[in-house]
Amino acid sequence: MRIVVAIVLGFISTAAFADSTGERTAGNHVPTATDVITGLYTFSRFQQDLLESTDLKGNAEVKNLAALRAEEAGQRDKTLKQIQDAIGAEPHAGKTTSVSASLVEPENADGPTYVRSFYAAQILEYESAIRLLDRYLRAPDDPALAAFAREQLPVLRSQVKDAERTMADK
Repeated sequence: MRIVVAIVLGFISTAAFADSTGERTAGNHVPTATDVITGLYTFSRFQQDLLESTDLKGNAEVKNLAALRAEEAGQRDKTLKQIQDAIGAEPHAGKTTSVSASLVEPENADGPTYVRSFYAAQILEYESAIRLLDRYLRAPDDPALAAFAREQLPVLRSQVKDAERTMADK
């Protein structure tokens, strides 16, 4: 039951992420550079918040992965900030749901349940970020951001596959 709740809450978090990036708009709207920058910052914020939430449970595997992903998010944000400054894009604040809402409460979950919810939350956010970049690359409006998106897609796809494999093993 807790896993189902975690998945449903993860979906709600993803819906908030998708709404903030324009993903759930009518038709075949291709996101603009601003939409992509906003969406990637939201994804990075998710990864950094995930690290904070893992501190509550104390699971070393989860903490280490969350720390690595938060560090990668910080590096991604530095490059993204340079692109943002170069093109003059102003990211817009979007609706987001806290990471803790998409995870099983650590104090209410046993170790494996929490770990599965950790990976489930990540997978949903990765998939949203990947869809956003894929849609942007259909008709990019900035060459530097398009190159960045093409560079990020294989990394994100590899990381989501790793998360899926790990979750399946749990």
